[in-house]
Amino acid sequence: MSAKTPTRLEPDEPGIAEAARLLGEGGLVALPTETVYGLAADARNDRAVARIYEAKGRPSFNPLIVHLPDLAAVEEIAELPGAARDLAAAFWPGPMTLVLPLREGAGLSPLVTAGLPTVALRLPAHPAMRAVLEAFGGPVAAPSANPSGRISATRAEHVIAGLGHRVDAVLDAGPCAVGVESTILAPGETGLRLLREGGLTRENVEAVAGPVTEDVTPGKVEAPGQLSSHYAPGVPVRLGGNAEAEEVGIGFGPGTADLNLSETGDLVEAAARLFDILHEADALAAARGAGAIRVADVPDEGLGRAINDRLRRAAAPRD
Repeated sequence: MSAKTPTRLEPDEPGIAEAARLLGEGGLVALPTETVYGLAADARNDRAVARIYEAKGRPSFNPLIVHLPDLAAVEEIAELPGAARDLAAAFWPGPMTLVLPLREGAGLSPLVTAGLPTVALRLPAHPAMRAVLEAFGGPVAAPSANPSGRISATRAEHVIAGLGHRVDAVLDAGPCAVGVESTILAPGETGLRLLREGGLTRENVEAVAGPVTEDVTPGKVEAPGQLSSHYAPGVPVRLGGNAEAEEVGIGFGPGTADLNLSETGDLVEAAARLFDILHEADALAAARGAGAIRVADVPDEGLGRAINDRLRRAAAPRD
C-alpha cells in the first residue's frame, strides 16, 4: 500500500458499498460504531487479519472482537447458552461483547481468537456499521482503530492521525455517541464474569442477569482491552488532584482546567468525550512541552467505572 492518506468515505450507499468491496478484497477499513471506530477486516481472511495486527502494532496474544449483523450469524460461529441468549435479547444490538465457545468449523482466521477456544462477538448498533455488515455478508474483525496501547479513536480524524496510510479507507460518520468500548462479558457454568467495563453499565447487566464477578485483568488475556497498560497518550497520565504547572489538566465537573470531560458532571457526556479529550490533551502537552496529563477524580459508578478503567490503564507503567 502506498504512503498516502486513506480514502474518506461518506456513510451513504456508495460509501457503504465501497467499504464492503474493500473488505472483500482483504483491505482494512476504519468503520464507526456507537462505541469507537473499529479497524475492520474480513475475519475469515488470515492475511487481512494479520494486517490489523501489523497496522496497530498489536501483540498477537490479544484477541479481536468479531462484529456480526444478527443472532443467526452468531450461532454459526459460537455456542450460545441460555444466559448468553438472555443478554443478547436485552442488549444486542448495542455496546456489549460476549465471549463464547467457538464452534468447530466456524471458519474464522485463528489469528482472530489468538489461539483461544473462545471468540468475542458483538452486534453493533451504529447504522453505518450495520449497513456495511449487511453489504459485506460475513464476519468482520474490528478492534479499535488506533495504534495498540494508545488512545482509541472516536472520530475519523483520530484514525487518520494515528494509523494514516496503514488503513485503506475510513467511513466517516462523525463522532461516536458512546465513546468508550463495549462491555465484555463471559457467561459460563460458574456464572457471569465481567472481563471489561464499557458502554453498557454493570447495573444494567445485573438487572437482567444477576450479580457479575469482576475479572477485568486475569493472568491470561481472554478478551480485548485487558492489557494493564492501554489507551495511553504520549506523556504519562496522573490521576486525581489538581494539575501542576508542568501538567495539562483535565477536569470533571465545575472548576478550572485546561480541558473538561463534562463541566456539569455528566458521566454519559464524559464517556462520550473521554478519548477525544485525551487526544486534545496529548496534543496540548506536546505543544507546551508538558511532562504529564493530570485527570481529576471521576465518580466510580455507572459509566464512571468504564471511564476510570480506561484512565487507570492509560496511567499504568508502560512496557
